[in-house]
Amino acid sequence: MGENLIFPVPPPKSMVPEWYPDLLDAVTDTVQTGRRRAIGAANQELVGTYWQVGAEILARQSAEGWGARVIDRLAADLRERFPGVKGFSARNLKYMRSFAETWPQEAIVQAPLAQLPWYHHIALLEKLDSPDLRLWYAQSAIDEGWSRNILVHHIDTRFYDRVGKAITNFAQTLPPADSDMAQQATRDPYLFDFVGIADTRRERDLERALIDHVEKFLLELGQGFAFVGRQVHLEIDGNDFYTDLLFYHLRLRCFIVIELKAGDFDPSYLGQLGMYMAAVDDVLRHEDDKPTIGLVLCKTKSNVVAEYALRGYIAPIGVSEWKTAITESLPAELQTSLPTVEEIEAELNEATGEGDVP
Repeated sequence: MGENLIFPVPPPKSMVPEWYPDLLDAVTDTVQTGRRRAIGAANQELVGTYWQVGAEILARQSAEGWGARVIDRLAADLRERFPGVKGFSARNLKYMRSFAETWPQEAIVQAPLAQLPWYHHIALLEKLDSPDLRLWYAQSAIDEGWSRNILVHHIDTRFYDRVGKAITNFAQTLPPADSDMAQQATRDPYLFDFVGIADTRRERDLERALIDHVEKFLLELGQGFAFVGRQVHLEIDGNDFYTDLLFYHLRLRCFIVIELKAGDFDPSYLGQLGMYMAAVDDVLRHEDDKPTIGLVLCKTKSNVVAEYALRGYIAPIGVSEWKTAITESLPAELQTSLPTVEEIEAELNEATGEGDVP
């Protein structure tokens, strides 16, 4: 009987109709979209459930006045009632209580909070006290697709205080929509805490260190930057010139020339940068690309001097500082020894014998 079994064999690709690849792409997109929606819906249900559990604990604790031992007992009993279900350690139950205490229910059922995975919420609870800052970072994490580690990194490096803060002339030199997006793509200061032992007094050494850590450099620059090259050759009337760093921004659809300076900002830097930008527009820019943007990154600058210097330029240019450490200007509440997400995970693992938070 087994000898008569026939298994279907798909026809070779050479025999399918010409329109078949379009069908395959369409079905693939449909499946991927459905999977993303299913995962998103499951995450929203999980976050909503954790908020409800936290609210139950909070309400009963407020009414009865009992202490942490009840949570320990509750964690043990829940593991008995739901064997194999993770997420109900005593530590995690306390996070649920803090979660419910921090947010009203209507905030949890709305984006972006409902879209964030639970570990992101733990990071927001641990790292930030301000509800407004938590919402801002939550929305940014959704918009930019940050993992929890990147979220923690941006909180620790005060991304909110630095984003969009460069001194620029974008409002005068770019259309409004492009101007706003370009401004948000800047930082001030840029944080180069990953350059290690490089001699930051020498521009070439700093430049080399940034490229040696290009992945971290791109993280600091922000979403949309693609690295094109270092010391990119530009020939102008038989003369050789080299840009420090050249990027292409996928959202702005333009090249970005970055000039690194190891000292204080000097207005004369803008003339050199402007020439590089014009050459990039002539030599590298595609007809569909938008005008090249320039950034001068200096060790220090006077905002007033930078603003005056930019007034005379019709090309879009920004001026920012760079630093190798941000701790010198951290507010007191962020200078304390805060636990990392990894330390939180280790405590959860210790309490349950395995990873306990999904």
